[in-house]
Amino acid sequence: MKDTAKHQGLRNQLATVLKAKGITDESVLNAVRKIPRHLFIDSSFESHAYQDKAFPIAADQTISQPYTVAFQSQTLEIKKGDKVLEIGTGSGYQTATLLELKAEVYSIERQHELFKKTSLFLPKLGYKPKRFIFGDGYKGLKEQAPFDKIIVTAGAPFVPKPLLSQLKVGGMLLIPVGDTNQVMTLFIRKSAKEFEKQELGDFAFVPMLEERN
Repeated sequence: MKDTAKHQGLRNQLATVLKAKGITDESVLNAVRKIPRHLFIDSSFESHAYQDKAFPIAADQTISQPYTVAFQSQTLEIKKGDKVLEIGTGSGYQTATLLELKAEVYSIERQHELFKKTSLFLPKLGYKPKRFIFGDGYKGLKEQAPFDKIIVTAGAPFVPKPLLSQLKVGGMLLIPVGDTNQVMTLFIRKSAKEFEKQELGDFAFVPMLEERN
């Protein structure tokens, strides 16, 4: 669990790369500069940890590309104290980013192996969500709703209705929708029944799993 000046330098370079790609939110860039991403991936990939690429992690999943994490975080305009539901804890890198942005995070993971690993690992780095949940992200977390923001970090073939219903009025759901390639889709809840939808370009994610492990 070493984090060196060299790692810090690489993080600063990564933040510069993301800035050039259109990430302008300084708090998001500061999170990139701060989080030791090399600790979130297999040590055999460590030399690539600060490239803007996705990498394999346990259970056939991936740690998202830093640009994707930064883009999702910036799009959701995370503010201090926002109540955020994260669907797909994965490696925990996005979770750590949300916590650096001072959100109150509830995170659901479907894969038991990843859930166990990440829920033990993140607190060791000082990242403590309100709750880690092992369960089905398609159902959301009704008992803690409504949420200010909901972020989905896996490709969903459709938009799960429970996630829309668990948003506050004024709240935002950001979800990659599609089978092989996904369109990053933002829903803003305008009223009890009304949502504004924006499509924000193509991304590639691992699929969101339902009711299986």
